[in-house]
Amino acid sequence: MGLKNTPSNYGAIAKWLHWTTALLFLGSYATFYYKEWFTQARAPEGFTALQLHFSIGITVAVLVVLRILWRMTNRIPDLEPGSKWVHFFAHCGHYALYAIMIIMPITGYMGTGGSTDYFFLFEIPKFEDTALFQNIVSGGLGLSFEEFEKPLDFIHKKILGEWLLWILILGHAGAALFHHIVNKDRTLLKMTTGK
Repeated sequence: MGLKNTPSNYGAIAKWLHWTTALLFLGSYATFYYKEWFTQARAPEGFTALQLHFSIGITVAVLVVLRILWRMTNRIPDLEPGSKWVHFFAHCGHYALYAIMIIMPITGYMGTGGSTDYFFLFEIPKFEDTALFQNIVSGGLGLSFEEFEKPLDFIHKKILGEWLLWILILGHAGAALFHHIVNKDRTLLKMTTGK
């Protein structure tokens, strides 16, 4: 398997970016819900889980930028035979997933009231302490962090995190399995073994 995409398969880099992003999203959910369900308020292990959640989110943001750059500079494997409507909805689903992979880390970072101890290696300052917040949000819009945080938190946790992202992930996985089991085409194989 080569590094670059071919007409029939995704290359090693695209596969690595895809599956690493998927695993990181699962890790992000696992750390958040571990904190919510299994730790006491303000417990040290809850703080650790939250810091891991923040760190994973920032890593996802970096990977998504790399994914977009790689996608822009690489060909996409040829589509399997299907109607224009099937291809249209597949493209819509992919664009929606990319949009959420961009919006989730941004709203998470901008709506977080604490700094990120990135995998306990170095600190990334909270958005409230950045010049961007001071100049645009506080100075330009005249909003306090609490006023600014509330809608971002709602978007990040309620709209995207609890519902929309799961619907898109399940739809994406379901479509891949449908192609593999029902249509018996190579859609899933292009992103896995390639054989």
